[in-house]
Amino acid sequence: MQIDLPPGTRLVILFLLLRFYGVATAQGVVVERSVIVEGDSDWDWTQARTAMASEQDEAFFLTTMSRTAKVGAHGYHDVFVMFADRNGESWTDPAPVASLRRQRQDDGYEVVAGDLCPIWHEATGKVLITGKTFNFADGSKEDILREKVSYCVFDPKSRSFGPLRILEMPAEDHAGHPVIAPNAGCHQQVVLDDGTVLLPVRYQRSPTKRNYTSIVARCEFDGTTLRYIEHGSEHSVPTRRGLYEPSVTQFGDAFYLTLRADDGAWVARSDDGIHYSKHAAWRFDDGSDLGSYNTQQHWVTLGGRLYLVYTRRGADNDHIMRHRAPLFLAEVDPEQLVVLKETEQVVVPENHATLGNSGVCRLSDNESWITVAEGRVSHGQRKGQNNRVILAKLHLPK
Repeated sequence: MQIDLPPGTRLVILFLLLRFYGVATAQGVVVERSVIVEGDSDWDWTQARTAMASEQDEAFFLTTMSRTAKVGAHGYHDVFVMFADRNGESWTDPAPVASLRRQRQDDGYEVVAGDLCPIWHEATGKVLITGKTFNFADGSKEDILREKVSYCVFDPKSRSFGPLRILEMPAEDHAGHPVIAPNAGCHQQVVLDDGTVLLPVRYQRSPTKRNYTSIVARCEFDGTTLRYIEHGSEHSVPTRRGLYEPSVTQFGDAFYLTLRADDGAWVARSDDGIHYSKHAAWRFDDGSDLGSYNTQQHWVTLGGRLYLVYTRRGADNDHIMRHRAPLFLAEVDPEQLVVLKETEQVVVPENHATLGNSGVCRLSDNESWITVAEGRVSHGQRKGQNNRVILAKLHLPK
């Protein structure tokens, strides 16, 4: 049956479709959005992040994500994976990763990997998946002091995942404080040309005060084992939970670090990837505060420019928890370490769900993908609906 609509109505429908599924912006970055999977009536998909892999020069993609309870803060259960070909247009159904299932230990704790971030490691032909462990006493009460830096290795040749492993960290930091509950959740790491991994890590210095210090650790990876070598500067603020969920990128001859704080967001620059300048609060180029707080940020390098992915206040989004939607992209001045306000654009629109836990997959200097799972759908106007995992492809006009 064909339905005839007035021209004005057709234009409105076309505008709404373009608003979500794709838009070319005045800044010259093209954004193409799609929904690659939905949750169901019982579970949400969260912490979805994508990596590109290669097997016999044939590129494909995998997205890891956590099966998560709809209510509560950290109801993480088994890790699942989806695959797609080089175009990323058709995805397989989510399948559980056997080695990353939530498992009960002999001491009664249930342990599961989470906040995972996969990245292609060219030198070994493997995908390195780094993150943290969640630990639940008697399967329900989370114990943050048991957190550890976790990782897993995916082999593209066999399409198989190795076991969950733990990165051994030093007992003390440079200041002589104990390294307590280190983890690498919700970060963005860098793989250098020689295979060295720059892995951002956060930890507590006291078992009684949850104030995080963040570092970038230089690590060695041989395709099976990830080994800590050293770390550089140590970054924190005295207020609330300190600085955490750090993300790092390489741009030109420098490295850039962005850090989450409960009441703001911070940035620093490095020449060697581990020793960073004193962290400074993120601001727009007009001097105003960026407005991002209590939420992670990530990096995109595209067309020889440096961009920041973030959420912020002041976007008609007071109804969203911690203002975690819409998801923005804006160019960064790499010398002044400020966000260029006029370049800001929406990557994923706000739709009564949070979009704070995103991940970036870099394909080339001309294309990057952002994967983000909607959060807290059941807490707002969309209660009863499934949450969605959204893929936003960013590229330059052809």
